[in-house]
Amino acid sequence: MSVRWKRLFWQSIIWLAAEIILTSIGFDDLADYGEYHITSKHGAIAQLVQNIPTA
Repeated sequence: MSVRWKRLFWQSIIWLAAEIILTSIGFDDLADYGEYHITSKHGAIAQLVQNIPTA
């Protein structure tokens, strides 16, 4: 497996810049909440599926 270092570098730089910008204007909390909401939905769905009785 080869790592595409250039791509990894640029994606990291873009992610870091986005975090700094969103934090400075106060939207980072909003993005974190959205991410939490999405992951908690998937967690709840996974729990429901695990609790379905099988024949």
